[in-house]
Amino acid sequence: MDALVTSFAIGFAVIFVAELGDKSQLMAMLFATRYRPAPVLAGICIATTAVHAVSVGVGHGLGAALPATWISLVAGLAFLGFAAWTLRGDVLHESDQARTRRTGRSAVIAVTTAFFLAELGDKTMLATVTLATQHQWFGIWVGSTVGMVIADAIAIAIGHHLAVRLPERAIRYSAAALFALGGLWLLIGAT
Repeated sequence: MDALVTSFAIGFAVIFVAELGDKSQLMAMLFATRYRPAPVLAGICIATTAVHAVSVGVGHGLGAALPATWISLVAGLAFLGFAAWTLRGDVLHESDQARTRRTGRSAVIAVTTAFFLAELGDKTMLATVTLATQHQWFGIWVGSTVGMVIADAIAIAIGHHLAVRLPERAIRYSAAALFALGGLWLLIGAT
């Protein structure tokens, strides 16, 4: 039971921080300007649950197949890469903005489809894969999903106010520093 709770907490914390300022959080804000919050949040929940299920499946399989030292080394390097990625920042490109435009489909389907596609290969998906190589997969799946949904719910509820009050640079640097610390911790543990 301790491993499950620890995995949940780690998955929640890492993905919540990783989602701050991520392009999918920006998409959540845009969708909230076009649709009611409840369908937007429902679509995000569906897409995130599916993407993170695939992520932990891949991560769990890699964790079972590779030696623990190699996993720690690769995970540490990946987290340092996520820190650099976070420092670079995410912006919504025209193709991302096009996904948020109204369609003839329901809001839930539009949001689910857009978020699913946006998350494939995104840093939160890759971070979830990385975490699942070393921790209990179910806890990582639930924790990472809840962390991402809560971060996006904040974007929906108060995103406009946060963008005015908190500088994006401070959020980005804080998230990058946490990834860098996590990467260094994993690298030290691998030696």
